[in-house]
Amino acid sequence: MNDKLRVVHYLNQFFGQIGGEDKAGITPIDKPGHVGPGMALAAALGDAAQIVGTVICGDTYFGENMDKATDEVVELISKYQPDLVIAGPAFNAGRYGTACGAVCAAVAERLKVPVVSGMYPENPGVDMFRSKVYIVETGDSAAGMRQAVPKMAALALKLVAGQAVSPAVDGYVSRGIRENYFAETTGAARAVEMLVKKLKGDAFTTEYPMPKFDRVEPNAPIADMSKATIALVTSGGIVPKGNPDHIESSSASKFGRYSLEGVDTLTADSHQTAHGGYDPVYANQNPNRVLPVDVMRDLEREGVIGKLHNTFYATVGNGTSVANAKKYAAAIANELVEAKVQGVVLTST
Repeated sequence: MNDKLRVVHYLNQFFGQIGGEDKAGITPIDKPGHVGPGMALAAALGDAAQIVGTVICGDTYFGENMDKATDEVVELISKYQPDLVIAGPAFNAGRYGTACGAVCAAVAERLKVPVVSGMYPENPGVDMFRSKVYIVETGDSAAGMRQAVPKMAALALKLVAGQAVSPAVDGYVSRGIRENYFAETTGAARAVEMLVKKLKGDAFTTEYPMPKFDRVEPNAPIADMSKATIALVTSGGIVPKGNPDHIESSSASKFGRYSLEGVDTLTADSHQTAHGGYDPVYANQNPNRVLPVDVMRDLEREGVIGKLHNTFYATVGNGTSVANAKKYAAAIANELVEAKVQGVVLTST
């Protein structure tokens, strides 16, 4: 009698060895046994568990059909009657991370079995699903696969066994869940104890970690707006009709640059939004509501600004990782500096 735990592994099209971005639209499929990184996962699980099946779905298909894709993936997983489901690791791939989180959350709710995934802390899937899913912290690329998989396997086996786990010991991202318990000393006494340690330079662990935010120093004001070239940049997803660069509706993997040469206003026939995080109706009716080309042209004619830069930049902020957003910002800023643009109107949604 085989008493090994039954494990199902979820992968995207790349790690599932189907193909790259050209195969990102594939619908969910399943294969018996392990595939790709599943070999390393099987080794890490050892004799305690067996990967009985692998479910694979394209990142684009999942992102554009999240509810439907979740149902389809969970249905494929359920036929293997798993004791445990592991997704990824997704590292810093935003669409993949979102899919892993959605699959794990649905499996935990519907199939009532433990779930584990792995992601880089800045993956948008972390913020979206960390309260529902155990997400092991990984590096930002597949180069960290060798370190990530054993941690995911170890945490998964502890969860199945009902053992106590913690972020500090087991390496998963804090889930933000606060539990009541009786402490030996009051909060005031613990706070003073930490303060004394801090003043002495001793190590201590805060009970309430604060989020870390970038601090960006504002630039000097533009001396003469009437002579300045101003550019438009948006994370609201405004693109030419048909979305020629195929910018994703969530977890964008790119940005686009588009000409405004001879354009006085945006229309429903010329432009649209690619954004999947808000109701697109009003933006599609009048794209100037998100990217105010019409108003900027008015300011240009009135001499309030020198001129509107003849290229605008657009991406989708919905679910896009901080790392990718920084990368896009640096690339766009370099081009604007080279074009001698003095100011930017940055719009979101």
